[in-house]
Amino acid sequence: MVEDSELEKLKRRRLEAMQKRLMTSKRKKEMGPENPREVLSRVLIGRGLEVLGVAEQQYPKITPKVVEALAKQISRGQLNGPINGEQLLWFFRRLGLDVRLKTRIRILEHGELKTIEEKLKTKLR
Repeated sequence: MVEDSELEKLKRRRLEAMQKRLMTSKRKKEMGPENPREVLSRVLIGRGLEVLGVAEQQYPKITPKVVEALAKQISRGQLNGPINGEQLLWFFRRLGLDVRLKTRIRILEHGELKTIEEKLKTKLR
């Protein structure tokens, strides 16, 4: 008799867990498709968002299609793990999209970051 009640408790717990899983999957379906940019933004790290923003500015017609394709791969589980800015930049370049980032060279001098322009100005004085 004690074993029967324990068995019933286990069955009830399993049933409750299955119902919870079913409810969460229904909620996801009801919410509709997610924004592809949000899906991609969740896996971007480092300068990834910066690269994506610059790509959207420079190639406004093509970038949404690339973002959508990447988001599909992520949601299917075929593309996993974080994507940093360098990897995303390489990917765009492999597609033939030369995304140009603004680059600044700064020098650390006496605990202060200076641009090359500032360094040359102080040297010439």
